[in-house]
Amino acid sequence: MRAVLDTNVLVSAVLSPGSLPDSIVRAWRRGAFQLATSAPLLRELETVLKRDHIAGRFGWSSSERRAFVGDLREHATVAAPETRLRVVRTDPSDNRVLEAAVAAHADYIVSGDHHLLDLKTYEGVQIVSPARFVAILRATFP
Repeated sequence: MRAVLDTNVLVSAVLSPGSLPDSIVRAWRRGAFQLATSAPLLRELETVLKRDHIAGRFGWSSSERRAFVGDLREHATVAAPETRLRVVRTDPSDNRVLEAAVAAHADYIVSGDHHLLDLKTYEGVQIVSPARFVAILRATFP
């Protein structure tokens, strides 16, 4: 099973240890699923983690931030989308998530973003909330 985690899920995992997003990241580290991402999504994650209101909440140094993103880069499947999508018009950055999922042949996109969740599916990729993905993982790996 391969999944793309939206930036909001990864940031929530960092900010809220013990949360559903954190449990998803821990499940990935245990090998419960393959994480897929893309260079644009990794850049977005780096940018968001540097924002003062976020960086101040988890207190990581810049080297810890780079290590987190580097771990994702090194251990995830980093897809190279060839097509720029314009599916989500109200929040164009959400299209980068769709592009990564299509390029990586992902089974799931995990997001807390209603623009993506409202789609429910895109080109065979199921778009689910963190709670739904945790339920899928539990059903798959009881």
